[in-house]
Amino acid sequence: MAEIAVLGAGAWGTALANQAARSGGNVTLWARDVLHVREMHETRENRRRLPGVALAANVTPSANLLALSSTQLVLLAVPAQAFRGLLESVALVLRPGVPLVICAKGIERGTGVFLSDIVADILPQNPVAVLSGPSFAQDLAKSLPTAVTLATHHAATLEMVLAALAAPYFRMYHSTDVRGVEIGGAAKNTIAIACGIAAGKQLGASAQAALVARGFAELARFGRAFGARAETLMGLSGLGDLVLTCNSPQSRNFAYGFALGAGQIQTKTGVVEGVQTASALVALARARGVDMPIASAVDSILKGTIDIDASIDALLARPSRSEDS
Repeated sequence: MAEIAVLGAGAWGTALANQAARSGGNVTLWARDVLHVREMHETRENRRRLPGVALAANVTPSANLLALSSTQLVLLAVPAQAFRGLLESVALVLRPGVPLVICAKGIERGTGVFLSDIVADILPQNPVAVLSGPSFAQDLAKSLPTAVTLATHHAATLEMVLAALAAPYFRMYHSTDVRGVEIGGAAKNTIAIACGIAAGKQLGASAQAALVARGFAELARFGRAFGARAETLMGLSGLGDLVLTCNSPQSRNFAYGFALGAGQIQTKTGVVEGVQTASALVALARARGVDMPIASAVDSILKGTIDIDASIDALLARPSRSEDS
């Protein structure tokens, strides 16, 4: 049985830990909070993040990174903004050559660095893969049909991850376009906030469809500027994830935007990656001369430099242009 570590006991990390356990692995589910780990030990459930789903018998919650000294595969499911700090600790105990699978979606604020580049900087001797696509933790936990993309340049890593996670209900398409898969996962979260705002403002189904379509155009322009392949952006980790995230209250990004649009008092539960990524996404786009009006509007709303109504008016007042641009 493979020794697998999942770092990050959020909903997605917990669902992945159970999935790896169902595939036969001995799984360590790491969380920073010792009390959280104790609760999971006592209840055999992650009631904080994935209530109602029992932990598999071969999932062991832990707050000790020393468990990584014997692991053969690491899944990184911590929030993007906690990524660098955790990897610096991981580097002290992880053996060279152990593959790392990025299961988070985002871009580091302040630096604009993609998560795979953080791995390459801190753990250059460990191969990296990116797992992304239209997937909700509850669906995977219930063994409902789910399809994602796994991107890596390392054939051995691909085979190891497929053996550790793939199942008839969890279909994993593979790619070597690491950057394209990362971009789809990061950019769609900010567009999902815009769609949530529109839903909260009750702008109608036509506006929702337009935001998804034009949001995808922005995602595609951004992706092309950073060398992503068109087929990746049109695939599960790009368009597929965008459609799911922009149309479901299960998405934390959509739900957060909805609360903003509806003028509700905002109480965040869990991590809203699109909030954290928006400023980095827009800064990178401006540096490359990529026009992203929807993402820029979301960034401005989140910073408080423009209100929602004024932002909507500004988007609607933009000059007519070719749909190809």
